[in-house]
This record gives sequence, structure tokens and C-alpha cells, in this order.
Amino acid sequence: MRVPLSWLREYVDLPATETGRDVQAKLISAGLEVETVEQLGDGLKGPLVVGQVLTIEELEGFKKPIRFCTVDVGSANGTGEPQEIVCGARNFAVGDKVVVVLPGAVLPGGFSISARKTYGKTSHGMICSSGELGMGDDGTHGIIVLPPETEVGKDAIELLELVDEVLDIAVTANRGDCLSIRGVARETAIAYGLPLSDPALLDVPGPNAFGYPVQVSDPLGCDRFTARTVIGLSPEARSPIWLQRRLQKVGMRPISLAVDVTNYVMMELGQPLHAYDRNLVQGPIGVRRAAEGEKIVTLDGVERKLHAEDLVITDDRGPIGLAGVMGGANTEIADHDAGENGADATTDVVIEAAHFDAVTIARTARRHKLSSEASRRFERGVDPQAAAAAAQRTVDLLVLLAGGTAEAGVTEVIAPSAPHTITLAANHPDKVAGVDYGRETVVRRLQEVGCDVYGQDELIVTVPSWRPDLFEQNDLAEEVIRLEGYENLPSTLPKPPSGRGLTARQRLHRRVGRALAGAGYVEAPNYPFVGEGVFDQLGLAADDPARRVVKLTNPLNDEEPALRTSLLPGLLGALRRNDGRGTHDLALFETGLVFLPRAEQGIAGHLPVDRRPTDAELAALNAVLPEQPRHVAVVLSGAREQAGWWGKGRPADWADAVEAGRAVAREAGVELTVRSGQYGPWHPGRCAELVVVADGTERVVGHAGELHPRVVKALGLPARTCAMELDLDTVERAGDGTPQAPHISTFPVATQDVALVVDKPVPAAEVEAALREGAGELLEAIRLFDVYVNDEQLGDGKKSLAYALRFRASDRTLTVDEASAARDAAVALAGERTGAVLRG
Repeated sequence: MRVPLSWLREYVDLPATETGRDVQAKLISAGLEVETVEQLGDGLKGPLVVGQVLTIEELEGFKKPIRFCTVDVGSANGTGEPQEIVCGARNFAVGDKVVVVLPGAVLPGGFSISARKTYGKTSHGMICSSGELGMGDDGTHGIIVLPPETEVGKDAIELLELVDEVLDIAVTANRGDCLSIRGVARETAIAYGLPLSDPALLDVPGPNAFGYPVQVSDPLGCDRFTARTVIGLSPEARSPIWLQRRLQKVGMRPISLAVDVTNYVMMELGQPLHAYDRNLVQGPIGVRRAAEGEKIVTLDGVERKLHAEDLVITDDRGPIGLAGVMGGANTEIADHDAGENGADATTDVVIEAAHFDAVTIARTARRHKLSSEASRRFERGVDPQAAAAAAQRTVDLLVLLAGGTAEAGVTEVIAPSAPHTITLAANHPDKVAGVDYGRETVVRRLQEVGCDVYGQDELIVTVPSWRPDLFEQNDLAEEVIRLEGYENLPSTLPKPPSGRGLTARQRLHRRVGRALAGAGYVEAPNYPFVGEGVFDQLGLAADDPARRVVKLTNPLNDEEPALRTSLLPGLLGALRRNDGRGTHDLALFETGLVFLPRAEQGIAGHLPVDRRPTDAELAALNAVLPEQPRHVAVVLSGAREQAGWWGKGRPADWADAVEAGRAVAREAGVELTVRSGQYGPWHPGRCAELVVVADGTERVVGHAGELHPRVVKALGLPARTCAMELDLDTVERAGDGTPQAPHISTFPVATQDVALVVDKPVPAAEVEAALREGAGELLEAIRLFDVYVNDEQLGDGKKSLAYALRFRASDRTLTVDEASAARDAAVALAGERTGAVLRG
């Protein structure tokens, strides 16, 4: 919400010395997030004056149209003579009043103006557009043309209110009242302890039988609808400069008088309004839910298919507006430029000021991907009591600025409701904050935000209509605390009970993170949301369990409505972004939850808030939640070892991804079996299947290797990208949580090397497993150190695997015969199981 300080001062009599920075500090202390204070006109220096175009000469022979103009600027140039100016704009004519900047002036951005020769003429100044003055979009994209009655020679800096300060406030979802000048002015008045001149305090006539007919069929969706009619608007009337400038300062573009007035009142009071061309509305105005499949063309020119939950405004033809979101094109206000000589311009309007259900409007706006200034306010809460005042304010401005006549008829359709009251112990804010405020302070602060407060030790608090976010006593306590100042709360460290610490699971997760970070990986947490199209990009089979996802009813992003079943989409997206930004040597990791739907889905019940839920209630809640195992994943691309004076370096490959899996398993105390596999996104010839033994059963816990070229292309990844992902929870269950100290023997090691020839399809992991089992308890370690393929020496379809075997006994020095016997036993078992034979 952009709040001009000049507009704010109309409702709060701030000291003249107070700057935007001062107001920012006060509002931040009161709990509003004022992000920036924009200095409009910073560096602007005159002379900047109003001029009248006297003559225009079209200059020929240039690539673009150029005009040589003489402009009357009165006595502003010191001579009274016409000012000669070269200009390329085409949207003004002889006799128009324009804004002229004269030599010696400085425009925003440090742009100094001086006389200069251009296009064969000398230009003594410049005729200005709104962009050149930093005014914002005025819709013309050309020279500013002022009203004919504007005085020649008048100071344009003052006329256009070019110097001002604008506070940019990030309004949270629960403070819809601050999406208006009125709401921010109220907070400012409280912060400074000054009275508020409430712009909504207007004399409003009561409803009568002569108003425009309105029928509300859904009082839950629309509990208040006010309609007023103004006739006889001048087709030639335009929004005055002050109104246009205020709209520009708050970030809105002036359109036409009637529309500008409704936008102005919305920004002033926070009540969205809509103006209908009365001559285009056929029959009574209605409010109802849409029929499934109904269509409407909204003001943005888009035809929209309506949903049965959409709340719509109708006439006898059907929908003429999406309630609280956007009006329909079939009743659009036409400005003075419509038709020939403005013959079709709107002269009679019906003003709508209504209050709609916040949830309904939010769902409609999201469903149609149509966020508007009106929907933003209704979603966050609009003061229902402000509707009549907003309609009256709109009528008054249209009568004043467009010469209209307000009809006597006033329509108000109101669903009965009672004000919200909360019972609050007078010392409750004291208990929440740990500060002794006292009853008088609590009552005073609640009254400042607009509450009616009665009672002594137990207060009966009636919440103001503009604060729908105040539901219960803790909300009231928060109001007292924030207005007394969060910075005044004492800082007290909590005292945790003794004997508590990290669980074994938490310690494992930290060890895994430290191990991967130590191996050169950078942690890259990602959002847990995915779109189902990513599974096609990853090359998953149609029946792959990973395609079964949990979908969110109300996703943050419609393109990613599901919860992830794998960490790879997010990590690969992070790798792609970083590679696209020039970082090509990447090694990223993430540990996080994935979400797997249960076979039978249930509905979670509501847990009590007045007591701790029972174990049975918590178990029932957990039973309907999706399974959420924790996974760990890594992705790599580019160089794994950098080149330099020490050597050539090497690129990351599938073996690095496999080693990352082994590093995770080591932290869990698990022996990870690695064997050839084939799954989804991985290259079928460079994919390792990661296996552990859990509860006596082999479990495939993940895969590692190089991604398939088709996946790399589909996701826009660097060539030869590698990845690993495994189920960390299953690895944890397979491991022994007891820390194991390394065994150090005082006896020497005996090393034996063997080279075995096997068929090429035989996995090295199977040969290694047979060697390990055959060697027995004397085998300390085994390592594959060479793979050799040569059809001439080994035979067709054969390969040689060379292993280094380390033997050691804990109680003696092994003899050569003992080590050789263990080696021979290992080779014999490998030959029996895999057909391996000693090479040579």
C-alpha cells in the first residue's frame, strides 16, 4: 500500500517538521512493515511552468516527425517572449496548455536542462511528459496536456504536486484495514497520540423505497449491498489534476472521471466500489452464485467460464460482474472519448458499494487468475459499515466534479448481524507479555484501536467493524503489546529442562549434512511443491509409484499443485538456475521430506485447543496424513576437481554420485551394496542401485549415477549431470546407531591381489560379495582397483576385475600360507557363484 504523506496529513495533523522517515519509524514500532519511503521530486529544480502552445512548425527531412513550437510561458522566462522548443511528441495541438521546463532547471535523475541546437533549430527548454517528471503512468504515453483553464506561467511543481514523500507499506494478510489511507491514518494517529479526522464520518441518508432495485439471493456471500444513482454527468468532465496525481502516487492509472472517483474513494476509505452505466443495466441488479458453465466478459476483455462457487452481479441478461473482483464489459463506463463527439459517453451511473465474503472472493480471484485492487481488499477484510459512507463520498465527488445530480433513492440490503464481542481478563495482556501494563493501559489501547470496553477485572470488548482479524483474547493482547512497543518487551532466555537433547534421528541428519558439506556439496533447500509434468521430464514410467501425489486444495502456485515424491525436481531446478547464471561447477545436496499418499485416504478431525490432545486423537490425525519419509539427494555437474598447477582436474561423473550415497550410509553405520540398476531419470548403463539389509531383508533405498540424455535435454541441464537419491529413514533403520570406534591392530597387514576374468554382464558387486564371504573373518578390507577389457587377450564378452584384499588377525601375525588360503577360498567361492577364473 502506497501512502502519500501529503494525503495522510489531511486526516492526521502531524507536526510540520515530521518527515516520511519519522512516520516510517513510528509505524514500524506500531507493527506495520513500512518497506521504503520514496522521495518524489528528489533533485527537481525549476523553473517548471505552465505554457500555452502558440505555433507548431513541422520539420521535414528527418527519420521521425519533429515539431518546432513556440510556447507562451508568461513572464517565467524573464522576457515575456514566446519560448522556442523542439519536440517530437504528437499528442498536443496549438492552443493546448502544457508543462514546460526552462533552461537552468534540473529534472529527476539529475537531468539538467539548457538551450541546445538540434534538428537545425535551437531548443530553449522542453515540453514534458509525465514520465520525464517522474509522475507515473497517466495513460497518454505522451506530453501532459493540462485543462484549458490552467493559468499560463503558473508553477507546475506546485500545480502537479511533484514534491512529496510516499510510504510503501507491506500489509499483512490480516490487516485489510491498512489497505486504505483511512486505516493507515488511524494507525498514525495512535502512534503519535493525535486525533483522527475520519473521512468516513459523513451524513448519509437512510434507505428508502426509491432506490435502484437490488435482489441479494445469497446473503452469506453478500451481507450488505448499497446502491446510489447519479444522473446528468457531463460527458466532457475530466478528473482534476489533484485527483489524478493522488491516484498516480498510490500506483493507479487515471482512466476516466467516474472510474477515477471510485478508485479514489477505494484508496481513501478501503471500500471497493463499482460504477455501472445505468443505461446499459437491464432490470434489477442481483447478487447470486453463478450457474455452472455461465460466461462473462470482464473489463479486461477476457471471456471467463464461471464456476458454481463464483459470486456474480447480474441483471435480467445474466452476469454483469464478478462480485468483488472485476466488473463486466457489458455495463462498462464510457468516457468522453467514446463515440462521435462523446455521444455514447456515460451520463447516468449506478454506484455499487457492497460487502462480500472474504473466502468466496479469494477463491474466485485465484480460480480465474484475476487479482485486482478490489479482490485484494475483500480477501483481507473490508469494513462493512463503510459501504454507505463510501457510496455517499462517491456521489458527492461526482456531483462536484462532473455536474451530476444525486437521485434521492437510496438502496441498502443488509443481512442481520451482531457486533463481535470478546471477554478478556484485564490482566491477560500482562500474562502474555510478561509486563505489568495495568487495566488502565489495556483499556486505553483497546479504545484507541476502536474497541468499546466495559467491565473491571473482566472486560467485555466489542470489536470495531474495520478489524475482522480480532477474534479472541490473544488478538486483543497482541494489540496492547504492539501499541506499547515490542521493543519494550523484556528479553528473557527460556530455561530448557535438563536431560533433553537431539534425538538419534536428528543427530544422524546433522552428521549426514556435515559429511556431504565436507565432501564439497552445498546445501540447497527447495520448496516441496511440484507440477505433475515434471515426472514426464524425468522419464518415469506411467505406473511408477512416484507419480501418485498428494494434491493441495489451495496451492500457492497453480502450476505446482502437488507435494513432491522426490527431491530431484527441486535440486535439478536449482542446478539449472545456477548454471544459467554462470556457475557451472556445481555440487548440491538436500535432505527433506517427501510425501506419499496412503492407500486409504481419510479426513482429519479438529483437535481441541483448550487442552492437550490425547494420544488417540494424535494417532487418528497422523493416520490420515500422507507418509512423509526423509530423503537425501545430491546433484553434480561440471568439474569435480578443479584444474591447476597441480594437475588437469576431472569432471564429475557417476562414481561421485555413488560415493555420496556411500558417505551417507557410513554416517548411519550401514554397509551399502552397490549394483547395476535401471530406473527413471538415470542412464541405463550408468545407474547404480543402492541396497541395504533392513530387518533381514534386502531393500532398494535409492539410485545414483548419470542422468539420461533425454532427461538432461527435457530439464535444460548441463551435459553429463549426475544425481543420487536415497531413503534416509530406511537407511537409518538398517544401521546401528551405536557409534563404532575404529579397530586398531598391532599386527601387520597381509595384502593379496587377485585378477578375475568374468562375463561382461556380471556385476562387480556380486563378485565382491562372493570374495568377501569366501575370505572369511580374516578379510579386513577389499577394494576394486582395476577393470580391464580386451577381447584379444581375455576373449569375447569377457572383462577382468582386479581386487586388493587386505588380511589381518587381531591376535597374531598371519603367515603367508594363512593369507594365501583365505585368498584361495575367496577365489573359489567367486568362481562357484559368478564363473570367475583367475586371470593368466
